[in-house]
Amino acid sequence: MLQTHPMYAYLPARDVARARQFYEQRLGFTPQSEVAGGVIYAFGGGTAAFLYPTPNAGTSQASQAFWQVGDVEREVAELQARGVVFEDYAMPGQKSPSGVVTAGGAKAAWFKDSEGNILALIQSM
Repeated sequence: MLQTHPMYAYLPARDVARARQFYEQRLGFTPQSEVAGGVIYAFGGGTAAFLYPTPNAGTSQASQAFWQVGDVEREVAELQARGVVFEDYAMPGQKSPSGVVTAGGAKAAWFKDSEGNILALIQSM
């Protein structure tokens, strides 16, 4: 059964070198390995993401991936200090001055990477 196996995210990139600069310098990621022209980044809980080259990067209008965090406001502040710009979506619920939306039993904030992919931070409440 698939649900008993780990699931990983894909991060499409038109320009892998530019994307690596964003993920490694802005977000502070450390590459685990390089594979097929792309890069694997490992995360908590045995999860990972594969940054890979494709001309289709940034074409999705939905979130590509999210991180489950304990304090979304703190994570947003740390990333903003590193130059990450958060999106301002018109969503139902309350929005804090930092751009965090509170709705549906969670706090959330979204940003785009260098390739136009939408990524999110989610804190369950």
